[in-house]
Amino acid sequence: MTERRIGSTSAADIAVVVSYGCGRRGVPAPASFARWVREALAGRRRPGLVSIRIVDEDEGRALNRDYRQRDYPTNVLSFRADPLPKGAKGPHLLGDLVLCAPVVAREAREQGKRPADHWAHLTVHGTLHLIGFDHVEPAEAERMEAREVGILARLGIADPY
Repeated sequence: MTERRIGSTSAADIAVVVSYGCGRRGVPAPASFARWVREALAGRRRPGLVSIRIVDEDEGRALNRDYRQRDYPTNVLSFRADPLPKGAKGPHLLGDLVLCAPVVAREAREQGKRPADHWAHLTVHGTLHLIGFDHVEPAEAERMEAREVGILARLGIADPY
């Protein structure tokens, strides 16, 4: 496994750790993931850490099967960490994102999207899940999608919906 840590350089003091369970061909640079996560968390005042794992289809399928009881690889999985107790100081783990490289690449091709834009969208989407956004109910989905579209616009990326 290759692991690379991106130092915390933003005002939000968000550190991003990226690890690879597959090849890196066609996968954005760790600095891109850090930029996308930080943009999704813009305005957040508490320091934190987001862990990102890039996986192949086998690992993606196993994680989706074991944690969501769905036996197929999916594009992004979010594992939200437990919140820190009230009054706790310092950075805390917001959670883990798992992105399945072959699924992301295939979806980008099928949807006619630039691969980097699709990676950015899924990273933002997963990060929003880590801070409590969801899309189970229609009103929640509207709120989350609007937030994603705004974040992506700030990154110069067109509305993915």
